[in-house]
Amino acid sequence: MSLVLVSTAFAGGGQIPRQFTCDGQDLSPPLSWAGVPEQARSLVLIVDDPDAPDPAAPKMTWVHWLLYNLPAKPGGLAQGVNNGDLPAGTLQGVNDWKRIGYGGPCPPVGSHRYFFKLYALDTVLPDLRNPSKAVLEQVMHGHVLEHAELMGVYQRNR
Repeated sequence: MSLVLVSTAFAGGGQIPRQFTCDGQDLSPPLSWAGVPEQARSLVLIVDDPDAPDPAAPKMTWVHWLLYNLPAKPGGLAQGVNNGDLPAGTLQGVNDWKRIGYGGPCPPVGSHRYFFKLYALDTVLPDLRNPSKAVLEQVMHGHVLEHAELMGVYQRNR
């Protein structure tokens, strides 16, 4: 079985509900995964938007959430999970708002794609002290066994 990432809040390629965005309560959506490889030692979750700031002329990938050292077993994260409710041993990185934790979709213009990417690693990473996405990806390099993606879209109504 391959690694799979899903949400009960939206289907792959579907609209992310308002409550999970800056226009709503800015809650993290519920996520669940299965098919974790037997040799995996930890999981990494990266949530980002490659369409920033304008999908017609993207200039950067905006990072919304970084989690690493999630337990390497089938499981998930509850809706609106707080930092204190994360599984034991889970560490976080800094998003592009320069803070720890989830920051929901908040596109300035157009319909953006949001990628929830789950990676199964063959190691447990050291404490990287609130890394950026670039640092996390550099340390993950060569340790990814499998990955899964869930993509949702969001456009603000103005």
